[in-house]
Amino acid sequence: MPRNKLKMVLVGGDAFAIGLAYLIVVTSVGFTATYGEIKGFLVVSCAVVVGLFAMRGQGLFLARVSAVRIVELTRTTRAMAVLAVGMIVVDRVLRLNFRIRYIVAGAVLAWVFLVICRSAFRAWVSVKRTKGHHQRRVLVVGADAEAARLIELFSTHADLGMSVVGIVGNHQDAIENNMAALWLGETDDAEAVVMAHDASGVVVSPTALTSARLNALIRNLQHHDLHVHLATGVSGIDARRLRSLPLSHEPMLYVEAPSLSKLQLAAKRTFDLVVSVIVLVLASPVFLAVSIAIKLGDRGPVYFRQERVGRNGTTFGVLKFRTMRVDAEEQLAKLRAENERHGPLFKMERDPRVTRVGRLLRETSLDELPQLVNVLLGQMSLVGPRPALPSEVENFGPDLRQREQVLPGITGLWQVEARDNPSFEAYRRLDLFYVENWSITLDLLILLGTVEHLLVRLFTSLRRKPPHPAADVVGGTGTVSESAA
Repeated sequence: MPRNKLKMVLVGGDAFAIGLAYLIVVTSVGFTATYGEIKGFLVVSCAVVVGLFAMRGQGLFLARVSAVRIVELTRTTRAMAVLAVGMIVVDRVLRLNFRIRYIVAGAVLAWVFLVICRSAFRAWVSVKRTKGHHQRRVLVVGADAEAARLIELFSTHADLGMSVVGIVGNHQDAIENNMAALWLGETDDAEAVVMAHDASGVVVSPTALTSARLNALIRNLQHHDLHVHLATGVSGIDARRLRSLPLSHEPMLYVEAPSLSKLQLAAKRTFDLVVSVIVLVLASPVFLAVSIAIKLGDRGPVYFRQERVGRNGTTFGVLKFRTMRVDAEEQLAKLRAENERHGPLFKMERDPRVTRVGRLLRETSLDELPQLVNVLLGQMSLVGPRPALPSEVENFGPDLRQREQVLPGITGLWQVEARDNPSFEAYRRLDLFYVENWSITLDLLILLGTVEHLLVRLFTSLRRKPPHPAADVVGGTGTVSESAA
């Protein structure tokens, strides 16, 4: 599907969300019964038109805006505020008699539907991109270690949609950084290489070019409507801590120090407790159904408890629904040679120890529900680095042990961004990023991303060919051995 058609799908989804929201309000308050179906249709139509213009005005149909979730949510909120104001003006001009409280209710409901529709759209695009579709062809300018790191980043996160066609830079540097196969020329050839390989733009390593050459490259490429991404060389710092602070009209970035107040810590703990209690109450029928299914499956224990490393290096028993055979621990040593992850974490795509019920629980992440009890006990948080096994922690370097500064979580940034990726570097980078940059806002974004990730997993599992009965698909945290409780 060409990029413009992908944009049409996004716009169509937004129109559907706004129209559905106002249709629900119009019908539920009896507006059509009082003023007629024509006026009701006019209200919905005007809301869709005004809403789409508001979304466009906020740049929400641009990939570079929608790619950053916090920016997308912020601008969607602004767009819905503009929608409400715009509908008040439309109501006064056309004399629709649509009350302000109904207009506001429609805008709020539209915001909810937009978040849902865009989450579904993001999940769908993510699945497509991991299969090689909807990729943006880019040329990396630079052959240094930072350029190699950028290429690794794009490879690890295929959902970004960045397909590297090659690099330009010093040939010897490319060889030393294991990028000789991608080398297409020197930096002076960048414009010609971009055109020759039909790339949509470039990603520039921060030390690849002199200032004069960089400025010339930017202007030359933008003259041909090509994209230019400038990497900063900064890693592990949340983009929200970077502030544009030009000095004498020179573009510069100011890096704010991380700040974690006692109020934030109290708010996180309060949020954990409130949400855990609510979910436990609402999910009690699910607990019963899952318990029965596990018992009927093989008559074994319903739960298992496994020792994990928590905050400050202390150990605790993490709770889960049992998804493996009772003898899973004994079988682990025999399967070590088939580990599909890099580093100390273990994962098999088709682990013979997973039961039929366990496969379903892992695909839906329902096996994690009992960990809400760990949250209530103060051993875990809803969001944080996943608790590792003691045997894994023994192989962690001092830098990665910093993840123990915060409570481990039921879900986390790694689960959202790279759960199914075998790269241990992605695991390390994302966990350390969370430790240094966490906030309530980041937690909420991760929870929303978790829902999107579940949509992706459900979508792919429905389309996946069923595995052999003795080799079900693994979910979970990437460490798959269990001990029955």
